[in-house]
Amino acid sequence: MKNSTDGFLVGRLKSFRFAFKGAFLLLTTEHAVISQVFLTLAFIIAGFLTGITKTEWMFQVFAIGLLLSIEGLNTAVEKLCDFIHPDHHHKIGFIKDIAAGAVTFAALTAMTIVIFIYFPYFYEKVF
Repeated sequence: MKNSTDGFLVGRLKSFRFAFKGAFLLLTTEHAVISQVFLTLAFIIAGFLTGITKTEWMFQVFAIGLLLSIEGLNTAVEKLCDFIHPDHHHKIGFIKDIAAGAVTFAALTAMTIVIFIYFPYFYEKVF
């Protein structure tokens, strides 16, 4: 909570603390995020093993950040919806489905980027 006596620097430090707390909660409580972090680690290892370029690293980091960010927003929407209306409600279900759809778009984007990056490396090894 913002305190009116907090200066600029104290306010920013508190914001970072809350942000890191949120990231920690996502990484330790949300199964989808935990799974995506394991995939992230696998693609980081794959990047080092295949020697992807700096540009490919930038796209890979962008894809990872995009997916984890949208997954975090989806989790926030779901938690808020569950708080507002704990029982099943078709309008709440609609809202949660839209948030999940946003994750789907981010995941498809990330998969497309991964295919563009790694397909040439694996194609070269196989053929």
